[in-house]
Amino acid sequence: MLLKKLDIYIIKKFLGTFFFAIILIISIAVIFDITERIDDFIEKEAPLSEIIFDYYMNFIPYFANLFSALFVFIAVIFFTSKMASGTEIIAILSSGISFKRFMRPYFISAVIIAVFSFVLNSYIIPPANKVRLAFTEKYIKNPYRNYDHNIHQQIDKDIYIYMESYNVANMVGYKFSIEKFKDGEIVSKLNSDYIKWNKEKGKWVIHNYTIRNVDGLNEEFVKGSRIDTVLNIKPEDFSTRNNIVETMNRSELQDFIDKQEMRGVQNINAFLIEKYKRLAFPFSTFILTLIGVSLSSRKTKAGIGLHIGLGLLISFSYILFMQISSQFAINGNFNPLLAVWIPNIIFSVIAIFLYKLAPK
Repeated sequence: MLLKKLDIYIIKKFLGTFFFAIILIISIAVIFDITERIDDFIEKEAPLSEIIFDYYMNFIPYFANLFSALFVFIAVIFFTSKMASGTEIIAILSSGISFKRFMRPYFISAVIIAVFSFVLNSYIIPPANKVRLAFTEKYIKNPYRNYDHNIHQQIDKDIYIYMESYNVANMVGYKFSIEKFKDGEIVSKLNSDYIKWNKEKGKWVIHNYTIRNVDGLNEEFVKGSRIDTVLNIKPEDFSTRNNIVETMNRSELQDFIDKQEMRGVQNINAFLIEKYKRLAFPFSTFILTLIGVSLSSRKTKAGIGLHIGLGLLISFSYILFMQISSQFAINGNFNPLLAVWIPNIIFSVIAIFLYKLAPK
């Protein structure tokens, strides 16, 4: 009966402090964000209803999940330090309960938070992000410009396109060409001055083109000023920001990555990192919980302040480490899966080391 009461007591403390920390820090974040965005809201004449329901109501779950690791750590450090300073932990361990058994309710709470975070990140936040990002595109960010040059993509089996540049505003691709292969041999190549999207027809219009058809040793040339065509590409394929993946659930994100790989997009590491983070971040809940309890379960003369200071240092180090390793993968040749999981691996070693020392 005592153990059951102890479990419930710690779980209530953990989850209560966790959600209180979320409410407190998000309230501060919203105030700072309003201060930063108010000029944009006024200048673009954003309706109050859209600001509240389209932006901030979807901003809150996104921000809460983004820093959930920090909130977990703060919650564990804060209430466990208070228990230690009040000699509650000494009394619990002196009653014959092992430190391993003492950790059980912490990990039950961590499972609840990790599952909650995983579901949020994979299925609830993406549609919320779709509304939030649409709002920012309309009222906050400048129109997107595509600065890519010499764009090469595979749009279907044995079909490749090339364009020198793409204008997002006019939906025009310049110096466009398309090549078709069969059994590794080119059978057709089209060159044109530019290609433009026709909204009414939902088709691409190719201007000033030359088609070279190859049939063994025979070649045929066809010229024209304009031709309508259907291609396995859309204007949005060239006019989306990298954060578009934040609006996709797990299955949509995987389909998007497969599509980009098929098209031969050169750097898809940013998309892979988003995919791997959706599992790595919830898993970090267990690591940071173990570190937090191991650090703050011992009563010290410095009191709660020392524990909170160490907790903030470690949690910010984890977030910083995650960002640095992710950038190495995005801008370099670092494996994205390894980049996402390296912080968890390193901090798991730290957690196990501190856990071994904690009972002593």
